[in-house]
Amino acid sequence: MMSQLSRESGRANQLFRKSRQKHSVAFTHLGCEKNLVDTEHMMGLIDHAGYEVTEDTSCASLVVVNTCSFIQEAREQSVRTLIELAGQGKELIIAGCLAQHFQSELLEAIPEAKAIVGTGDYQNIVQVLQRIETGERVHQVTENPTFVGDENLPRYRTTANAVAYLKIAEGCNYACAFCIIPKLRGGQRSRSIDSIVAEAHQLAEQGVKELILISQISTNYGMDIYGKPRLADLLRALGRVSIPWIRVHYAYPTGLTSEVLSAFKEVPNVLPYLDLPLQHSHPDVLRLMNRPWQADVNSLLINRIREELPNAVLRTSLIVGFPGESEEHFEHLVMFLQEHKFDHVGVFTFSAESGTEAFNLPDQVPGHIAEARKDQILSLQQPIAEDRNKACIGKEIDVLVERSSEETGEIVGRCYRFAPEVDGQVYLHQDSDKEFPKEGMVIPALITGADIYDLSGEVLDAYQIVSALKKG
Repeated sequence: MMSQLSRESGRANQLFRKSRQKHSVAFTHLGCEKNLVDTEHMMGLIDHAGYEVTEDTSCASLVVVNTCSFIQEAREQSVRTLIELAGQGKELIIAGCLAQHFQSELLEAIPEAKAIVGTGDYQNIVQVLQRIETGERVHQVTENPTFVGDENLPRYRTTANAVAYLKIAEGCNYACAFCIIPKLRGGQRSRSIDSIVAEAHQLAEQGVKELILISQISTNYGMDIYGKPRLADLLRALGRVSIPWIRVHYAYPTGLTSEVLSAFKEVPNVLPYLDLPLQHSHPDVLRLMNRPWQADVNSLLINRIREELPNAVLRTSLIVGFPGESEEHFEHLVMFLQEHKFDHVGVFTFSAESGTEAFNLPDQVPGHIAEARKDQILSLQQPIAEDRNKACIGKEIDVLVERSSEETGEIVGRCYRFAPEVDGQVYLHQDSDKEFPKEGMVIPALITGADIYDLSGEVLDAYQIVSALKKG
């Protein structure tokens, strides 16, 4: 009897020690920058709790995959990643939009999935991990997400030291017919100006030189907590933070009021870079997209931006092949792009998402036609983008250095015209007898060449480099 108790006690102690053993946890991020910030918070929480955190999935038995489910292509990439990791014998925590969207199906289809974590539950990642360690299979999904992280939530940054994304709000209150994001991420919930500025100061202390503000609709920032949009007030408050570049993504066109444009113009560290997700130009298509109010502001707004911010860089994203888009509608979009000459254009073919209004719309456009329209838009945009870049030749422009090697002489960075990942880069030459710029520096350069996507140039002299750094 005593030997049996001893054996049982030994097994209990072994199980207890196993339950207390810290996992090495790897992370894989898929999708948008908003998802990236959530990943960084999960990594920060895990690290703060004493676990080993890595981005190398080969050296960890458990991998957190923060998934995307925005369109079919993103879902397929997420599923491929999960299957590949499962095939490598990894235990998985599936987080993010795919987890929110297909929670039960994923647990049933992927035995290696030890937990499902929704878009409004990533702050509970440590507790989820602790429950997994006791042998539980965890379903942690809030049906209507309400959480939004702030400056007090630990964060393990994965971007280059000089660049950081700052989420100013989460969720969306709009009901665009093609978009499932409100169902996956909930309604809009903004952070306070004080909270955002506090985190910006933290990032400045970490050496951040470029801060990118993100949310689902940045121009609607503050509507839910202040009763009106307050992006202009936020930008002016961030003007007092010692970060040289502040860039705004996802500026819904109807929210670009004179007050907001004045802030872009008057706050020195706010870049004149406007990311406008217009989606289309024709009133009929915009009405089908549940964006009818936009039709009257597109051209007027762009002309006003050009007048008030002559050096503004304009990026837009478009959907072609939306149900009901005729040849006439598409030609309207072509002429719109020819008229307004955007600096950067992203194009997507329509993806029918279950749970959205557009999923069941009649007059679906065949896939091969949508793809041909996408190719036509991209071909149309290329010479426009090249001309916009060539207009920079002969100008002196500040460049944020992202990669440099004194051995090879390579210097690669970005200027205010280019956002990370989605736009081009600046390739610089440095004479060997001058001070070599390092990663993270903001340096002045003379632009001497340009093509469709990128710029090239020469670093200006060392005295100007030092002066630029002191100003930064």
